[in-house]
Amino acid sequence: MSPEEVVTRLRAAGCVFAEDEAELILSTAATPEETATMVDRRAEGYPLEQVVGWAEFCGLRVRIDPGVFVPRRRTEFLVRQAAKLVPSPSVILDLCCGSGALGKALVSLTGGELHAADVDPAAVACARGNLSGNVYEGDLFDPLPESLRTRVDVLLANVPYVPTADIGFLPQEAREHEPLVTLDGGPDGLDVLRRVTAEAPRWLARGGHLLFETGERQAEAALAAVEAAGLRGQVLHSAEFHATVIVGVQE
Repeated sequence: MSPEEVVTRLRAAGCVFAEDEAELILSTAATPEETATMVDRRAEGYPLEQVVGWAEFCGLRVRIDPGVFVPRRRTEFLVRQAAKLVPSPSVILDLCCGSGALGKALVSLTGGELHAADVDPAAVACARGNLSGNVYEGDLFDPLPESLRTRVDVLLANVPYVPTADIGFLPQEAREHEPLVTLDGGPDGLDVLRRVTAEAPRWLARGGHLLFETGERQAEAALAAVEAAGLRGQVLHSAEFHATVIVGVQE
């Protein structure tokens, strides 16, 4: 397919940035056949990052397998705040890690011993391809070794926070091609978050930081969950990234 044909096909499929996407597909595909397959998949609604097999996150190239949650640019704010708050962590835990993008990015900025966990086997396999640290499969803290208790300096928890009733309003590529478990946060979007905040103090070191992203309208309730767990809470906003991050500190 010529570049013009790729752009035309993508534009017809509703891709707003058809020219940019065509350039990325053409530079990634190794053969004309691979180009055609990628264009077909993108036209069918698959996320571009799953189509080309990688995403850029915090300046890094992160492998993204089919069916794995795609890290959002706004979440770079969370990682950069973690690096600012704890510039030299000894132990980092990337919970609900997906591809492992957050942990990979934070380690690149600060160093540290990295551990990651996810409940989805496809995400775990993808993260193991991206990370040199330990990646565990299981529900939240369940698969973690006991040796990590009270040792975690930075806990990144990219929990799902979309209210169940709002899932239908998400873009098609998210609704149909990313696991529901990575999106659906329950009736108010905070079900998984409350589980994380309740148990986080058992894993955080003294002075350790828990950071997670949430919706701006959920910030007050999310902060209350952090403080109910005995952590000192703070809400951070970024106009640049259109992101809201909650921080909890173990004192």
